[in-house]
Amino acid sequence: MGLFKRTPKILPDYWKTYENLFKDAKSKNFNELTFVVLDTETTGFSFEDDRILSIGAVKIKNETISVQEVFEIYLKQEKFNKDTVHVHGLLKNGNRKCISEILALEQFLDYVGNAIIVAHHAGFDIGMLNRALERHGLPKLKNTVLDTGIIYKKTLIKSYLLQPKSNYTLDELAEKFSISRKDRHTALGDAYITAIAFLKIISRLKEKKNFSLKYLLR
Repeated sequence: MGLFKRTPKILPDYWKTYENLFKDAKSKNFNELTFVVLDTETTGFSFEDDRILSIGAVKIKNETISVQEVFEIYLKQEKFNKDTVHVHGLLKNGNRKCISEILALEQFLDYVGNAIIVAHHAGFDIGMLNRALERHGLPKLKNTVLDTGIIYKKTLIKSYLLQPKSNYTLDELAEKFSISRKDRHTALGDAYITAIAFLKIISRLKEKKNFSLKYLLR
């Protein structure tokens, strides 16, 4: 039997530091929670074949965007897809300082800590980050995740005449809440738009009696 025991994986100290942050229970007071609103720009939409080009994020504390705590990094491009350059504008040999994928992940884990992650169509961003972690032998992210595309639907009045769409784009939310799209399709620009949309959604949902983090996750 001992022959088939798997050797426990030796994880780096920065991962252990990140993991230890989840030992304590989160505050029940919504205003005391920290949110990290993020966006990734990528070479495409395949978790297997594509790579993250940049990560942008902002922190929300006490329902305020903390402009002093902005996160923006660019990754060295081991893969290049000229077909997506028109979307994100990141050229392979651009002038930006780029860091390795593993260093980017280490810096991101340090920034995000045990905050609640918020993203628009979060499954994609989290999937890309988890795939990058997996490439380096690291476990998946442990953070609670909220998707603005999903929680936005909770603000809509359902009726037989008006059925919510299955999907709302970030542009639709920006239009709905009159948010400037000046920096659209940069990771930090999209994270900032998502953060404003998230705060607008929260202010609407707070009017409901049963409002809580649990309600948002339902």
